[in-house]
Formats: sequence, structure tokens, C-alpha cells
Amino acid sequence: MTSLQVLLPPLPGFGVVMASQTLFWLEGDSFDLALVPGLLIWGVLLPLVLITSRRFGVTLTPSAAIVHGLRRRTILWSNVQAIRVESVLGSRTVAIYEAGGRHTRLRAPTTGFLSWDRSFEEKFHTIGRWWLAHRGPDWVPVPPPGVWWGGPPASQGNPYAPSA
Repeated sequence: MTSLQVLLPPLPGFGVVMASQTLFWLEGDSFDLALVPGLLIWGVLLPLVLITSRRFGVTLTPSAAIVHGLRRRTILWSNVQAIRVESVLGSRTVAIYEAGGRHTRLRAPTTGFLSWDRSFEEKFHTIGRWWLAHRGPDWVPVPPPGVWWGGPPASQGNPYAPSA
């Protein structure tokens, strides 16, 4: 993640805290006393966000994708059914879809209006190629690929459809 992508999420909160501190000051509190809570909050929260967000991302291994977030999660390549780019609130992220229907949006790579990642497409294709190369020879699509992209529901005669 770029430095701008790390700093953008806490900025609205910083604006709210600073606005509330300014209102306290305008109501008659001394300027020093009004800024102390805001500066203490951001003196602790901003470094905490910067430290923890460096861990976010994904590590690709021959057997699995290891997703690093608040908690670490391992997704076996043989269990992955699709890797797609999803658009959420104007930002594009990479999502991994698993055979059980669970999907995981990756925290990085991501790209959006204020935090444009020029190599986003390359990173997305790297993850996709890694999955295709390491999913194994006995991999089968479950459920059918049409379901992942909003296609028609699985028919009863499809051997890969989940049981009802």
C-alpha cells in the first residue's frame, strides 16, 4: 500500500476531532485545553493506524494465499473458485471467492479516486496467474462459474452444484 492509501482512512476522523475541538474553543474553553484531547487521540491513533496497516496485504505461497489483516487467514488455492476485481464505493479491490461461497476482499491491492495505484491491474493479474498455476490438477469449479458472476442459478443436473 502507498503512504497515501494508509493515511486516507483516518483523515475524516481527524477532521471531525479537529472540528469538535475548535467548537470547544469557540464556546469559551481555553485554546490549550480544547486541543489537548484531540492531540492526544491523534498522537496515539494515527501512529497505531500506520503501524498496523503495514501488515495488511496478501502473501502468495505455492499452496495458499495468506491474507494479512487484523487476523491472519490462509486460503488454499485448491479451494479458490474465482479471483475478481470488485468496485466498492468507488474503490476497486481484489476479491477471492472460495468453494463454500465465502469471499474475501483483500485490503491490498486497492485503488480509488484519491489513492490511485498505477500497478493495480498488474497486481490483480499476478494474483490470478498465481492461482491458476497453483490450484492443482484435480481442481474443479464448485458451484458453476456462472453463479460467481451473477449468472443463472445452478441447475439440478449440474454435478458441481452445491447440494440443496
